[in-house]
Amino acid sequence: MILLLPVLAHADGMDTGDTAWILTSTALVLFMTLPGLALFYGGLVRAKNVLSVLVQCFVIACVVTILWVMFGYSVAFGDGGSMNAFWGGLDNAFLANVTRDSLSGTLPETVFVMFQMTFAIITPALVVGGFAERMKFSSMLLFSVLWTSVVYFPVCHWVWGGGWLADKGLLDFAGGTVVHITAGVAALVSAIVLGNRNGFSTAPMMPHNMTMTVTGAGMLWVGWFGFNGGSALAANGDAGMAMLVTHVSAACGAFTWAVLEWIKYGKASALGTVTGMVAGLGTITPASGYVGPMGALVIGISAGIICFYATSFIKLKLKIDDSLDVFPVHGVGGILGTLLAAVFVSAGLGGAGFAEGMTMGSQMGVQLTGVLATAIYTGVASYVILKLVDMVLGLRVTEEEETEGLDINQHDERGYIL
Repeated sequence: MILLLPVLAHADGMDTGDTAWILTSTALVLFMTLPGLALFYGGLVRAKNVLSVLVQCFVIACVVTILWVMFGYSVAFGDGGSMNAFWGGLDNAFLANVTRDSLSGTLPETVFVMFQMTFAIITPALVVGGFAERMKFSSMLLFSVLWTSVVYFPVCHWVWGGGWLADKGLLDFAGGTVVHITAGVAALVSAIVLGNRNGFSTAPMMPHNMTMTVTGAGMLWVGWFGFNGGSALAANGDAGMAMLVTHVSAACGAFTWAVLEWIKYGKASALGTVTGMVAGLGTITPASGYVGPMGALVIGISAGIICFYATSFIKLKLKIDDSLDVFPVHGVGGILGTLLAAVFVSAGLGGAGFAEGMTMGSQMGVQLTGVLATAIYTGVASYVILKLVDMVLGLRVTEEEETEGLDINQHDERGYIL
């Protein structure tokens, strides 16, 4: 009977190896937000605002968890009936049908719910970087609640929950559209609507603690193995390849950015190196389960080059104060990776191969549709939500409060004892 137990477990549909890997991946993805992203962002702002950024990431993790249980999981992964192309409905609100015995594929549904929740948590936390150092805490909270509900949950359903982009065959393994394009576009719109920080382009606004930023970046790199590798939803070859190409792309993105800085400025900076790493990670994300090592090399190098110049273009040419470069890194990276997935999925280039009936051209058309639909919907919805929040609470702190710093006037605390 003891020897039969593994067989019985397999016959029941649950795979303990898959379950163990996704449990591990869940912890890794949450680790990306807390403390990884929080420390990465916290070190990049000025000392008077470090605590505000840490608190924003922490509170977003709390409120999105509540939303996910209430209706987010149902909207993202439910069966919306006649409206299923666009949203999953509310039949599974408050996780009504999730039990200890319910399964999602080879996983306990509880594990799948928790894994996908961590993606919902990190996405609005990424948006924080677009309006860092100038949005009211109350406004940030209301914006995050509305934005996650109106943008993230439906787009997640379109791509991963059986919606219209899934039906078209969009390749987005771990979140090029769902996470990075939505967060990047929302950050860009937020930066434009709020306006630039006082002194932007005239006074230096250097990161106050690069040690903190590099520490957070290292946590992001490690956590991303759960982000991409876990998206296979199994302990299999897809997960292994996703981890390999994730690491290769991150290394290529970081090194390429550092080399470009070295050529242009004479020195490679720590800030540039870790930013290039994040660009490489974000760009490989949608393609990670479909491409091979050769594709990862090209994607990572492309991310380092294109995101490097996109950052300069947004801030120096357009003079848009996307405080922590969310759009040029995550938005541009997500777009680039989503499009390149259509190229390097080709079996001839080391990828997993095209789905039946698809060619590179037709797949590129699907990818472009996904990019445009996600970007346009996110941009319009984000603008409307920001204007609504502005009407209700006001978006921005006063000039005096911004000069004083958000740590004191929004939380009555300091990140450091001076």
